[in-house]
Amino acid sequence: MKSRIFLVLLLLLNGSLIGISQEANNEKLLETFHSISSNEILGFVEELSSEKYEGRLSGSPEYMDASRWCASKFEEWGIAPANKGSYFQYFPNEYSDVLELGEVVYTNKGQATKLKFPEEYLPGSNSDSGTLEAGLVYVGHGITAPELGYDDYKNVDVKGKIIILETGTPYTKNDPELARWTPYAYHRYKFRNAVKHGAAGMIYASKIANPNTVHLDGFIYAHVEPKIVEQIFIDAGKNYSTVKKQLKQMETPSFTFPANQTVKITAKTKYHPDAKACNVVGMIEGSDPNLKDEVIIVGGHLDGQGQMGDVMFPSALDNASGVADILAAAKAFAQLEVKPKRSILFILIGGEECGLYGSKQYTDQPLFPVEKTRMMINLDMVGNGTGFFLTGGKTYTDLYRHFELANNKWIHRSLQTNEVTKNYGRPRSDASNFENAGIPTFGLWTRNSVFPVYYHDPRDKTDVLTPEIMEDAAKLLFLGISGIANDETL
Repeated sequence: MKSRIFLVLLLLLNGSLIGISQEANNEKLLETFHSISSNEILGFVEELSSEKYEGRLSGSPEYMDASRWCASKFEEWGIAPANKGSYFQYFPNEYSDVLELGEVVYTNKGQATKLKFPEEYLPGSNSDSGTLEAGLVYVGHGITAPELGYDDYKNVDVKGKIIILETGTPYTKNDPELARWTPYAYHRYKFRNAVKHGAAGMIYASKIANPNTVHLDGFIYAHVEPKIVEQIFIDAGKNYSTVKKQLKQMETPSFTFPANQTVKITAKTKYHPDAKACNVVGMIEGSDPNLKDEVIIVGGHLDGQGQMGDVMFPSALDNASGVADILAAAKAFAQLEVKPKRSILFILIGGEECGLYGSKQYTDQPLFPVEKTRMMINLDMVGNGTGFFLTGGKTYTDLYRHFELANNKWIHRSLQTNEVTKNYGRPRSDASNFENAGIPTFGLWTRNSVFPVYYHDPRDKTDVLTPEIMEDAAKLLFLGISGIANDETL
C-alpha cells in the first residue's frame, strides 16, 4: 500500500515538474518573442541595401560579400552551418555588369527623342556592348510554335532590325493548355528566337530591371516603358491597344514600321559566363531524438537587381525585407535554451532574380530528405503594409492553424490565406520549386501598402518600408514555426 502511495506521489511530482518546466519554456518563448525589434530588423535591411553590396546581383562579388555577412550573423548567433560544415551551397550563375546607363534614342521623321532613365527606359541587364541603330519591327510575343499553329515571325523580316517584343504568351488561362505555351514564356527563349530569325536588337515593352534574361553575342537591347511603345505606334498610324487585343485573340499582328521610324540603343556591359553564386544555409537542430530528423524550411531570396552604371537598385523591399525578417526569427530561435523538437533550416536563396537558380539547386540537391521536410515557408517582399497574406493555409490547415493562432493571440494583424492551386505557367517565385518537389509550401508577403511599391526600381529603398510590419512578420514567423516544430500531432 505504501509503495502504491509513493508511486502516485512520484507521478504527481513528476507531472508537476514537467508542468513547471513547460511553463518556464513558454515564458522564455514569449520573452524571446518580445525581444524581436523593428529597429534591429531595419538595421539588417539597411546593411543589405547599402552601397557596398551594389544591389546584390547574384553571381557578383558583391552578392558573395552579402552572403558572407549573413553567414557571419548565423555564426555569431550559434546557428550551425547546414551543408557539411559550410554555410554555403554553391551553383553556377552567369551574369553581366551594366557598366553604363547607355541610351535609347527614338527618331520619327528626323526628330530625335532621347528617352529618360529610369522613367522611360532601363538598360538590358544582359545586353551585349555596342551601339545599334535600325528600323523597327513589331513581333508580338516573339513566339514560333508550329505544334500550336502559332508564329509571330511568319509575316515579317527582322534581319538587321530592332524588334519590339511583348512579355508572356497570348494564352493566359491557368489550365492544362497553358502548360503547352509555358516553354515559350521564358525570356531566354524569346531572345534566342529573335536572334535565330536575324534580329540585331530589341526593345522589350516592359520597363523592369530583369537579370532573368540571356547574354547573346552582338544582341543589344533595352527595356522601354509601354507608353513610349504606344507613342511609336501612334506615329506609325497604329493603335497599340487594338494590336494587343489581337494578340489575346491568338492573331499575330506583326508588322514593319515605316522607314522614317528608327531607334538607336547604346549599351556597355561586361559578361561573366563562369561566375557562381550560393544559397546561405544555417540550421538549428531539433531537441527531440525522434522528431529532429524532420525539418522545417524558412527561406527567402537574398539577391537583387544589382547596379546599372552608377545607379544602384537597393532591392530593400524585394527582398532585403524578407531576409531581415528571417534573420530576426533565426536569432530568436538561437536564443532559446530549449530548442524546438523539429529541426529548422534557414535558407537565404541566391539566383531568384536570374531564374530561380538557388531554389532549383536546393530542390535538386536537398540537404534534408524531401519526405522528412514538413514544410517550407517563403518570404518575399514582406516589409510594406498593414496586413499579411499567407498562401496555402486552406490546403495545409494543420500547419496554418499555428500561424493563425499566433496572429490572433499575440499580433492582431489582418491575415488572409487561400488554397494551393496548380500553376501551369512559368514559375515566378522560389516557392514554386519547393511545391514542385512535393513539399508543403507557404508564401508570406505584406498587404495594404503604406508607401509606393517600387518593383525592380532604384527607388526601392529603406524609406518605403514599414518597420512595424517587419517586426510583426518576424514574430509571426517565430511563433508559427515554433508551434509547428513542437506539434507532435502532425
